[in-house]
Amino acid sequence: MSGPERDAMLAAAAFMRVLREGLDTGLELPEALVRSTRVLPGSARRVLRRLDGRYTEDEWGFDEDFARAVEPLFDFLYDHWWRVHVSGMHNVPGHGRALLAGNHAGILPWDATMMSIAVLREHPLPRYPRFLVLDWAFELPWVSTAIRKVGGVVASPYNALRLLEDDELVAVFPEGVKGTGKPFSERYRLQRFGRGGFVELALRTGAPIVPVAVVGSEEIYPMLGQSSLAARVLRAPYFPLTPTFPWLGPLGAVPLPSKWRIEFCEPIPTAGYGAEAAEDRRLVLELSEQVRATIQQKIYENLVERRSAFV
Repeated sequence: MSGPERDAMLAAAAFMRVLREGLDTGLELPEALVRSTRVLPGSARRVLRRLDGRYTEDEWGFDEDFARAVEPLFDFLYDHWWRVHVSGMHNVPGHGRALLAGNHAGILPWDATMMSIAVLREHPLPRYPRFLVLDWAFELPWVSTAIRKVGGVVASPYNALRLLEDDELVAVFPEGVKGTGKPFSERYRLQRFGRGGFVELALRTGAPIVPVAVVGSEEIYPMLGQSSLAARVLRAPYFPLTPTFPWLGPLGAVPLPSKWRIEFCEPIPTAGYGAEAAEDRRLVLELSEQVRATIQQKIYENLVERRSAFV
């Protein structure tokens, strides 16, 4: 393990230790977090202080300064924790509207975050993708603020349409809750894409659809079961039970260091159909199935290329 990796791991361990000690002594979560940040490097302290919301944001809550401040953490995850291998970046438009459609796993949008870092680091014309996240995640304290600040937007057709009309690069996950709540035994088997709403958006705006296959995200929180009681209390679509969560407390939320591969596939153009084609149900479903089949095939190919999930 290199020096930076060791320092990052030690800092994270110290942070979790002080946080747990604070909570055990009766401190409220915000006060315990403030105390915990004292053991972190200066850059990490600045990141957590920005979560109070007193900084410039766009109308969606995106804060580019915050996104830049957390890049060292994401770079560590990208380079060392998940060792992300990326291919097909030339298929992502460098400007103008486009829709990234990928498979999704896990209760937190780590796959969307790694897709964003890939575009920022590997593309000759880097840009910040805006990714759509299920609305219930925005009810989580602290987490919701961080998601907004790095580019997350509440998933809705209206929000997606506005972002595309503003010529943004938008990431969607057509499996929805069905994809994130799959048991570990069904990993990498794509669920149905619903009624093809993402295709309708692409047709209405003339945005090309770029299928994205992500391998690695389905091992970071291997779901062995779920608790319906906890899900009701948290008003979440499901509450996962993994080998480490909730048994290890906050440490159980640390994602496992699987090996990732992300492939951006050849774009599917939509501008030639015209906006009125969004009403053609047969076309919408055909394009939706084309995207789904492309992602599934590329997932299988990348699983073969990866060989081992963790080594």
